[in-house]
Amino acid sequence: MSPLLRYPTAIEEGLTRIESLLTQDQQGTAGVCKYPISKRSLALLLIQGDPIFWEQSKKLEPHFLEIQTVINYVRAQFSDPLVLVVAKSRYQLSRKIAESSVVNIKQKSQESEEFFHQLTVNPITGFPLSVIILYFGIYQFIGNFGVGILGKNLEVFFTETINPLINQITATLFPWTILQNLIANEHGIVTLGSRYIIAIIFPIVVTFFLVFSLLEDSGYLPRLSLLADRLLKALGLSGRSVIPLVLGLGCGTMATLGTRTLESKRERVIATLLLALVVPCLPQLGVILGLLSQSPTALIIWAGMISLVFILVGLLTAKILPGDSASFYIEIPPLRIPRVQHILNKTYGRTLWYLRGIVNMFILFSVLIWLGKLSGISEILLDKLEPIMIWLGLPSATSTIFLYGLFRRDYGAAAMFDLHNSGILIGRQLIVAAVTLTLFIPCLAQFQLILKQHGLKITLAITSFVIVFAFLMGYLLNQLLLILEVKF
Repeated sequence: MSPLLRYPTAIEEGLTRIESLLTQDQQGTAGVCKYPISKRSLALLLIQGDPIFWEQSKKLEPHFLEIQTVINYVRAQFSDPLVLVVAKSRYQLSRKIAESSVVNIKQKSQESEEFFHQLTVNPITGFPLSVIILYFGIYQFIGNFGVGILGKNLEVFFTETINPLINQITATLFPWTILQNLIANEHGIVTLGSRYIIAIIFPIVVTFFLVFSLLEDSGYLPRLSLLADRLLKALGLSGRSVIPLVLGLGCGTMATLGTRTLESKRERVIATLLLALVVPCLPQLGVILGLLSQSPTALIIWAGMISLVFILVGLLTAKILPGDSASFYIEIPPLRIPRVQHILNKTYGRTLWYLRGIVNMFILFSVLIWLGKLSGISEILLDKLEPIMIWLGLPSATSTIFLYGLFRRDYGAAAMFDLHNSGILIGRQLIVAAVTLTLFIPCLAQFQLILKQHGLKITLAITSFVIVFAFLMGYLLNQLLLILEVKF
């Protein structure tokens, strides 16, 4: 152990005391190698709770209980785990050695970088900064610009120009009403599919991936993970979970796939549950922000409910599932100014990937709606959902939101957009629908991935909980708004 490396006084005193209590030397009492390391190294490992040497010392050392008392006393002197305290001491020494050994010709730029690094990871400045980034990046850029300006203009263009033209051409080419309804009119493959994809989904996808690529290339996301680590520990997660949770704002299916990188099965299950229940996918988020942005009260209620559910469900799940929170290590890249070409290339590639994934699904979905209307199955399913909608205090037409949402969350969000534009879903009912849809069951693609990663038992448990919990929260929110007589 290098004499340059000195730990905090409490640790050094504890190490000295533990060394004096250790009776077995490196060769052992019978000349057999008991500890292949020095006493100080062994004491340091015991303080950090190394499981292998802990069990070995427990068997060999007659004064182990006294050693354990010393360790507990040292642990009580620090608010952070001793593993972290030791790691910080080593990091500080290695940094001093590096600084003394390297000729730094960019001292000013590195000092500036260190200043901004501390600005992003220090809780006092980091959390307000993250709120500002979320406000301008997600609320203003995606919600107001992506949905409010681009989306609405494209929606008007399709509704007033493109779709009437398609209906007219289809009526001329196909005299059969059945085929006309398959291709055009209200739920046709071309009219419904193209309007949903281009007018509603496309502006949201492009603006989100622009923001995400910007944060990614700047080096901010790993710092956000570092900042959120301590908060997520209470939910049974680590800072590493921030990445799939943020990805969930883009696509819940890909975010669920990203949970594979998490350290323990417990953490993967908790993250998967939160993604399925609380984290809205990109079309949902964009549409909800766009619709609720007209009323700050409505937006605050929605955000407050989702945040509250996120915290409560995370805390309860962490208590119920056995195991400890995972340790967290992450490489922090340097902060840098993103290159415009890189941002555009990433946005283009990701947007293309996303649209390719939903085009076939939208075509299939339009065909299923067509078949459902021909066979009468759609009406049966909507009738089954109608009592639940009434229980939630919603119009019966809201059944389409949740029926469509079973296939993909995109469809549910787009259907809610249509109902709002039709004047059916406004005010209190819009808030209740937005909260319930956000918490509602994940789409089929995400369901299939959860099944593949966690098995049938966990998948059914997550799905059943999400369905019941979503409708229950919608009911309670509706009752609360009625009692408080909240106006929008």
